[in-house]
Amino acid sequence: MSMTTSMIRSIGFLLCALAAGAVGQAAHAADSTSDWPQAPVRLVVPYAPGGTTDYAARQVAQKLSEATGKTFIVENKSGASGTIATQDVVRSASDGTSFLVTDTTYAMLPLSFAKLPWDYENDLVHVAQIIETPLVLLVPANSPFGTMQDLTEHARAHPGRLNFGSGGQASSTHLGAEIFKTEAGIDITHIPYRGAGAALADVMAGQIDLLVTAAPTAIPPEQGGRVRALAVSGEQRLDSLPEVPTFAQAGLPSFDVYNWFGLAAPKGTPAPIVQKMNALVNQVMAEPAMRQAMARQGARHRSLSVQQTDDYVRGQVGFWADIGKRVGIKPE
Repeated sequence: MSMTTSMIRSIGFLLCALAAGAVGQAAHAADSTSDWPQAPVRLVVPYAPGGTTDYAARQVAQKLSEATGKTFIVENKSGASGTIATQDVVRSASDGTSFLVTDTTYAMLPLSFAKLPWDYENDLVHVAQIIETPLVLLVPANSPFGTMQDLTEHARAHPGRLNFGSGGQASSTHLGAEIFKTEAGIDITHIPYRGAGAALADVMAGQIDLLVTAAPTAIPPEQGGRVRALAVSGEQRLDSLPEVPTFAQAGLPSFDVYNWFGLAAPKGTPAPIVQKMNALVNQVMAEPAMRQAMARQGARHRSLSVQQTDDYVRGQVGFWADIGKRVGIKPE
């Protein structure tokens, strides 16, 4: 069957229209983040206000709002070691309006729960790192141990006699101290508390012998003379604690552990939005004022891509799983 000239022209017009539409859709997809976000963006914190995670989230939310002229808010959803907040974000619309504020404890959750109501592989994409903070080894202000070497030598001579506090079983303060215990080759007794604040209060009161905790928690009482810091993790000393040596300088170079804080989005969040959020976080965290504020808290930011962030978090899940097996933690 032959086609008339009219039919050929009609098909030609149709093909041109389809091509134009495809180009338009491609252009729209390429620029799909130009008007994002159109609604307030939630940064969901798994803990009550006032802690390091909450502080980091509020700092970055303020800077993101300033950088974009849009609204970024912090929403605290505490409970069940962070699983309540995580489920909230997993179940949220994947439209770039909900992000979970993750941290070291987030990577430790499989140590506490035999089965989580979500999984790292299929339910979340890890978007960006906000900050990481070194850990600090604290003893009471009136402790007889003036250096980490004093402490470890005493512990080796008197196995099981010294104790350490933590914010609870399988918490970052617990496992950080367990790594110190293993690397130093000492036997010290774990005393879990209902939160790191209670453990800090008892080390300040001289009721426990030591605590390994995040730098932002350790700096104020150390500067106030209420505790004594013996070592800090990382490659260099903290500007806020210039007299405190690194673990390597104190004789334990194998201890290289950090607390970290980041952002994750529900799986299915459009890749352009994920990439834009990653770029925005890296942009605002690189501002001099932000770097100085973080440095005062003993924190730093590493500019990671989305893929690097995802690889890092998944690596942390595996790392802490191995530590949990070594310590003998059994999830419930």
